Amino acid sequence: MNWTSILAIYVLFWVACAFVLLPFGVKTHEELGIEKVPGQADSAPANFQPRKIVVRATVLAAVLTALWVANYVNGWITPATFGIEIAAA
Repeated sequence: MNWTSILAIYVLFWVACAFVLLPFGVKTHEELGIEKVPGQADSAPANFQPRKIVVRATVLAAVLTALWVANYVNGWITPATFGIEIAAA
């Protein structure tokens, strides 16, 4: 597998992980007991910390990419695992 393919897979995993991790640990102003700004949505986060999300997404994407590459090299899970036969051209 080319390093550019591994990089592309890592980027895809990173974006997916970032979106999955966005809602975790975020609290609203009401949950924290902070006064809201007039006109502010009730669901607006009061403690949004993008650095935490970036770090967590980076670590999780690295782990998932390592598992993906290890599976590619070792062939743990293949299409045949799911009963899918791929015809040779």
